[in-house]
Amino acid sequence: MIEDEIDINIDLEEEGVKIPVRRSKGIYILPNLFTLAALFSGFYAVIAAMNGDFTMASIAIFIAMILDSLDGRVARLINAQSAFGAELDSLSDLVCFGVAPALMIYKLDISYLHNIHWGKIAWLCSFIYMACVALRLARFNIQTDEAPTAFSKRYFSGLPCPAPAGLLAACVWLVDSYSWDSTGVAIFFCVFLVVLAALQISSIRYRSFKDIDLNVRVRFAAIVIILGALVLISWQPPEVLTGLFLIYCFSGPVFFILRLWKNKKIKFKK
Repeated sequence: MIEDEIDINIDLEEEGVKIPVRRSKGIYILPNLFTLAALFSGFYAVIAAMNGDFTMASIAIFIAMILDSLDGRVARLINAQSAFGAELDSLSDLVCFGVAPALMIYKLDISYLHNIHWGKIAWLCSFIYMACVALRLARFNIQTDEAPTAFSKRYFSGLPCPAPAGLLAACVWLVDSYSWDSTGVAIFFCVFLVVLAALQISSIRYRSFKDIDLNVRVRFAAIVIILGALVLISWQPPEVLTGLFLIYCFSGPVFFILRLWKNKKIKFKK
């Protein structure tokens, strides 16, 4: 009887008839727990920003970044990838790296800006940033549905949203630590939001580091460098994190300009 059913299925496939596939209705627990924990941290960042605790809001965004980087790796490690997990991860990213940083910068700006017109500019810039994060995530989801290429494995098209969120969180942590409360700082953040938003929806490529294999052996010097970086971050967290995220966020435009200059130089020689 089973052999007859297999023969019928083969005949139907040859005739181009699609056979329905039974799918499990359950969801994977472990990777989605990491995603929900990241979502919790993002929501806590929103609450902390609303209460004016910008340092805790920044730390919560960094915790969300760590958890967000783990959920995908855990899913691939235990072979628990699913469409449900991908959609939940995108919604979590929008809250953690879109809503939370935008609201945090808005609350920080309006505490420095006493002019009502500058207040409107602050929330408009915050909305532009959040909208560009949503657009960036939507475009990324479409690209992941396509067949992966060697380029897509090594590079992102546009700045990935966790990086500018980390840069904004580090900058806010730095400003809050040194109590820099001035109109100039607020105006800087307004301009900075728009610049980071534009980089996210651009086609400038950024290194993804997805092709790095963590299971391979490395030299002892690499471990020493990683240990030194952790010590520096522990010593001066806002300063070091600001520098690291600043380098990554603007590495894309720098290499883009260098590639243009190199191509023009080659054409000129020809």
